[in-house]
Amino acid sequence: MQVFFIVLHVVVCVAMILVVLLQAGRGADMGSMFGGGSSQTVFGSSGPGTFLGKATTVIATVFMLTSLWLAYSATHKGSVIDGPIQPVAEQTTSEDQGKKTE
Repeated sequence: MQVFFIVLHVVVCVAMILVVLLQAGRGADMGSMFGGGSSQTVFGSSGPGTFLGKATTVIATVFMLTSLWLAYSATHKGSVIDGPIQPVAEQTTSEDQGKKTE
């Protein structure tokens, strides 16, 4: 189950990077604010959201949920890996036993 969420999280990360980079920046119209002609309002409503804007919202929500799940499971199971790592028992050799008795 944990591996599924890790793979989903990585896929969502890559998708979010791609969707954000495909969008046009809002700073493109900033030059018109200083007398470059008429433009849309800078901080006002810009009409209905685009497909990429809505996709960004959905992907960001899934990213946040997978992040929260991975953080929760890491703190309650001790490790992101399936179970905690057990320490190796210390092994003694016959030479070590001879040194201890002397």
